[in-house]
Amino acid sequence: MKKPASVASLTEFGRVRLSKTFFMRDFLFSDIASIHGFNNVPDNPDLAIAAGTRLCEDLLEPLQDRFGRIAVRSAYRSAEVNGFGNDMQRAGKSGYNCAVNEANYAGHIWDRLDAEGCMGATACIVVPSFWDRFNAEGDWQKLAWWIHDHLPYSSLYFFPKYWAFNITWHERPVRRIDSYVKPSGCLTKPGMANHAGSHEEEWEPIFQSRQRAQLTRIT
Repeated sequence: MKKPASVASLTEFGRVRLSKTFFMRDFLFSDIASIHGFNNVPDNPDLAIAAGTRLCEDLLEPLQDRFGRIAVRSAYRSAEVNGFGNDMQRAGKSGYNCAVNEANYAGHIWDRLDAEGCMGATACIVVPSFWDRFNAEGDWQKLAWWIHDHLPYSSLYFFPKYWAFNITWHERPVRRIDSYVKPSGCLTKPGMANHAGSHEEEWEPIFQSRQRAQLTRIT
């Protein structure tokens, strides 16, 4: 597939269905592109579709099936958009939180392979139903451990607002969780004592709380 270069071709590209409920258009909005007039579309649409399909089918759909609707905060960035965002960040401008392009290949830049020749894709998402019930300090870890135990993610990075987090699918998953939220830093990575085994005691309160709420409504 060629890079979309007209309204008609971009419309067709946006209609590409990546999974049961997600379409390519869901991931193309960019605040940077919108404000500065960039076209946030892939140079390699086929690679972006392939990586986005894995992100959606392997990670986002299972999350949505378990917790209800997912809100996509940001996702795909073209190399042009991400590079501009990184330039603005290094210039000290607020609101531009983009790493250098090379660090975002197979991350937010879906249509580039990383330095090892691997494919990947990142989206920043919010799980509203989780935030509504678990918004006390440290509660984000419940969701992080559920994902760790159930989904083939590569990396997670949590943020304070609504417990938004970057979730990455990658051909060679690193299985690492970090956070800007207290307790900040690395929650787990290979080699840490807490990495292996079940963490049911951490995430089970999510479902106990849901069961109590359902019983309250019934009675």
